Amino acid sequence: MDIDSARMIGMALAAGLGVIGPGIGIGLIGGGAMQAIGRNPEASGKIVSNMILAIVFTEALGILALVVAFIIKFV
Repeated sequence: MDIDSARMIGMALAAGLGVIGPGIGIGLIGGGAMQAIGRNPEASGKIVSNMILAIVFTEALGILALVVAFIIKFV
């Protein structure tokens, strides 16, 4: 196996495994927010704003994984 093949495999693993966690996390955040809104509809404004903030932080981890994957490929 040459170095280019190893880089491609490393990039695929970093990108693939790096976005699985944020994907599951965003699903759990959305599900929890929907349950909270269903139980207390009056608080939906605060719940949605906190949900969006949590999704942004979770998605940042996915973007970081993709950046690391591109660093593995090109450096």
